[in-house]
Amino acid sequence: MIHFEHPQLLWLLLLIPLFVALWILLGIRKRKQLSQFADRSMFGRLIPDASRWRPAFKYSLIMLAAAFLVLAIANPQEGSKMVKGERLGSDVAVCLDISNSMMAEDIQPNRLERSKRFVTNLLNALGSDRVSLVVFAGSSYVQMPLTNDYSAVKLFLDQIDCSLISVQGTAIGDAIEQAMKTFGYGDADREWVKNQGRAIVIISDGENFEDDAVSAARAAAAEDVRICTIGMGLPEGTPIPEYRNGRRVGYKRDRRGNTVTTRLDEGTLTAIAHAGRGVYVRATNINSGVHEIVKVIENLEKENYGEAVFSEYESRYQYPLAAVLVCLVAELLLFERRNRKFNLDSLLKKKTPNTNAK
Repeated sequence: MIHFEHPQLLWLLLLIPLFVALWILLGIRKRKQLSQFADRSMFGRLIPDASRWRPAFKYSLIMLAAAFLVLAIANPQEGSKMVKGERLGSDVAVCLDISNSMMAEDIQPNRLERSKRFVTNLLNALGSDRVSLVVFAGSSYVQMPLTNDYSAVKLFLDQIDCSLISVQGTAIGDAIEQAMKTFGYGDADREWVKNQGRAIVIISDGENFEDDAVSAARAAAAEDVRICTIGMGLPEGTPIPEYRNGRRVGYKRDRRGNTVTTRLDEGTLTAIAHAGRGVYVRATNINSGVHEIVKVIENLEKENYGEAVFSEYESRYQYPLAAVLVCLVAELLLFERRNRKFNLDSLLKKKTPNTNAK
């Protein structure tokens, strides 16, 4: 069975019908312009060497080459076989802020949904690393312990919303401590061994009012755990939507009736990342920052999690790539105008005997 290594690239094939339709429209427009200078029946005399089917055939070859090129880039693969090998990876704890301020819509659709998409993209980019999931607001708890079952993590991730924790606020320091516990730190039944194969990824707007997150990050870094922070939101500030029964009823207000605004605190998140010997990345509607975090994780020490069985495929991109070359060479060898000496009509006239000859 054939599958593609990069199936998302196949969406580019939808551009080919668009280019074909555009080419047809330009051809119709060109014929209308020519009809203003001469009658259509005179075209054969004015342009005797013009061919009606050659330009269309040449363009079809170009579009066919483009389609095969997309297939080659998507890398078709087949012939899966099971291969045994070592499963090497690192331990990554993801701390997700679910305070009410994460419902702000300064990045679309809102900060929380954008954060969940970030976690999904991060999981898709990881290999054999183990991942735990911690949610926090005014307090924190472990939503998912360390696991390499990314499907289970995504399942728990879909269930996360701001109502999971009733205590509001943003206690990043407590979330760091919970993340350390998922690594086994402080567990009396397990011996803690330092290694540089652990990282904590904090996704928040940075408005920390509950504890000293920088000190918690510094303590984690002392145990060789790197801390990276992802900033969700805009520093300009935006109101916090208020919902009842799933419907927006307005924006949050303080006791004086003023609208409560929330803004991205990049200073706090940068300080936490600096204390944790990690990096700070600001997420936007265009750049999620996943690649920067993946680079950090890839540079962590890898631990052997035992033997695993992997699926291995053979790439077959050579075949569509060869088809691309054939189409392009054929397009180059085919001229738009007819050859007066070598064409189908002249060949037929030579082969057809003259029945009137005596």
